[in-house]
Amino acid sequence: MDYVVIVLNIFVGLNTLNVWLIRPNKSTVWRGRDASNIKEEFKNYGLPVWFMYLMGSLKVLFVLLLFVSIMYPSLAWVAAYGIAILMLGAVLMHIKIGDPIKKSISAATFLVLSPIIGLI
Repeated sequence: MDYVVIVLNIFVGLNTLNVWLIRPNKSTVWRGRDASNIKEEFKNYGLPVWFMYLMGSLKVLFVLLLFVSIMYPSLAWVAAYGIAILMLGAVLMHIKIGDPIKKSISAATFLVLSPIIGLI
């Protein structure tokens, strides 16, 4: 079971870092409405720029905790539930602006996987 948790940690962590550190200025099929970058996406949600930076910082912090939790499993629940709460917010933002369900699939997947990491 330990290997499953490690794989889930790495999968959720690397995908989250990809969005915030590698592809923030690129268009993806998951971006809200017709946004071509993360700033436009938060603008489409009606959220201020400072909130985007706060969310990005929290997501990176929780991902780092996920990675650290591989060696210190007692930290897993903090990281996992933190990510889950942020992903719930992402799904709700997609719903708020009337995005098709397919735009929420990525966030919804991590919303489901994160508590599993925290429970195992």
